Amino acid sequence: PSKHNVNKLLESETGALGIRIPMYRYIKVLTNTYKKPITATSANLAGRSPHYSVESLLSELTGKQKELIDLVINAGTLPRNKPSTVVDLSKNDVRILRQGDIDFSNQSEKFSSKTVEETKNIAKKILNQNINNKNKPLIFIIEGEMGAGKTIFVKGIGEQFGINNIISPTYVIYYEYEIKKSKKMIHIDLYNIEDRQEFKHLGLEKYLFPGNILCFEWGEKVGEIINILKGKGQLVYVKMKYVGEKKREITVNY
Repeated sequence: PSKHNVNKLLESETGALGIRIPMYRYIKVLTNTYKKPITATSANLAGRSPHYSVESLLSELTGKQKELIDLVINAGTLPRNKPSTVVDLSKNDVRILRQGDIDFSNQSEKFSSKTVEETKNIAKKILNQNINNKNKPLIFIIEGEMGAGKTIFVKGIGEQFGINNIISPTYVIYYEYEIKKSKKMIHIDLYNIEDRQEFKHLGLEKYLFPGNILCFEWGEKVGEIINILKGKGQLVYVKMKYVGEKKREITVNY
């Protein structure tokens, strides 16, 4: 929690203060040299894809917004790293709000996809390999940067049940589809979920019953409810990596 010695604009609505631990060398040199507090913010605009270059960021700013910038340090095109891990230390129990690295088990498969149809077929294959558990819902935790093909992967799963109208639920958080014998497929997009309180209002636990399929896009954000999902469901972790304009690397862990 914040000691309220900083500008209130830097505090969250709950009065907490976020602290960033950077891994980027130039930022570490800057902080060590300046030796005073530095305020940082994300370069991503709400609901937009991440920026990996100065040119990309500036192209989305208005003239008025650009006037607020005093200095730009251009380090070239940044690596396409996944979002940072976010840990909540404001309570007695430490909570991971956004998981940067998932502790996978030893069972792993890797696939390479060069087309939309290949990605869908990979999804169908993984579904068929894991759908026989009658005692738990099947839960896909899908990670990957913007444009990696997460929604395409979910579409492949949907097509296996005859669902051909799947769209990304980014702004409504999740869509519910009927599959068979009163069972459901739930397509969840956690892109805009930032606070643990938001999970409480989603009501996802009501879907954690045998026969249901849950697909989480931006799965690195499930940290707040990962223990619930592990306890009630069969989890399949899917990591989608952007390799080229058309090529994707898909790693599946159980």
